Amino acid sequence: MENSSNIVVLKLSGLNETRSRKYIFFGFTLFFYLWIIFLNLTLTATILLEKSLYEPMYIFICNLSLNTLYGTTGFYPKLLADFLSDTHVISFTGCMIQAIVIYSSVFCEFTNLTVMAYDRYVAICKPLEYHSIINALIAGKFVLILWIFVFFEVTVQTVLTLRLPLCGSQIDKLYCDNWSIVKLSCVETTPNNICGYILLVIHVSQAFFILYSYIQIIRVCVNSGESRNKFLQTCLPHLVTLINFSVTTVFDVMFARYGSRNTSQTLRNIMAVEFLVIPPLLNPLIYGLSLTQVRLRIKKVFNKKIDSQT
Repeated sequence: MENSSNIVVLKLSGLNETRSRKYIFFGFTLFFYLWIIFLNLTLTATILLEKSLYEPMYIFICNLSLNTLYGTTGFYPKLLADFLSDTHVISFTGCMIQAIVIYSSVFCEFTNLTVMAYDRYVAICKPLEYHSIINALIAGKFVLILWIFVFFEVTVQTVLTLRLPLCGSQIDKLYCDNWSIVKLSCVETTPNNICGYILLVIHVSQAFFILYSYIQIIRVCVNSGESRNKFLQTCLPHLVTLINFSVTTVFDVMFARYGSRNTSQTLRNIMAVEFLVIPPLLNPLIYGLSLTQVRLRIKKVFNKKIDSQT
């Protein structure tokens, strides 16, 4: 029996069918990654540089964009390097780090969206109490607690995975994730499965909280024209982001656990990377274009740059 201390290199087999067109895939992937960086940096910089945007909702949006930059850093650089290489391997340590970064980013995004739902619930259902319940300082504390919670989730998951002896070295994906590493184990993985189900219950509970929040918001909006406008301006972008992220993440989780190995590698790759491609691109566009204050500040920043160059 080999254990994880003997297996120092793991093989990623997700790119086996792309070798003949690797430069084309490299070009498209690089374009998408640079576009993700540009969009999210623009949104983050706009919020950080404009003091008028130092409000709870924009603090949460800023955290969402920073988390996107953090999460995609765990995926795209390695993928780009693999496109230019004939051997797609990763060290066991590098594999664990990639899994930690991607999973913590996913946990952070969903928890951040939950906090944003609470923020919108208070803003629309309790507008007179909003500033006494949530302000910029409290929003900052929410973000800090959010990251501590995510760190705890990932730490428990990582400790349980590191204790497993491994009997295989091939990961049938483009990147490392916790479940793919667990499946290589030689021993019983019941504690890992229990941990996975506990995390699932936690995040499903968050989904029910979000659902409850929006039921209450919609009830208020039905009877108030002003609340209806606020819903369309601030809640609709959040709902689009939430649905987009939830659907793509569920696709990956369900396919990783229950998908057939007989499915074509191309389809498996698409299912595996949707949540790493679609939300990072759409989120900054949704918030940057849909929220009037953010859109005006972005125009203001770019106009200043143009004026300074002329």
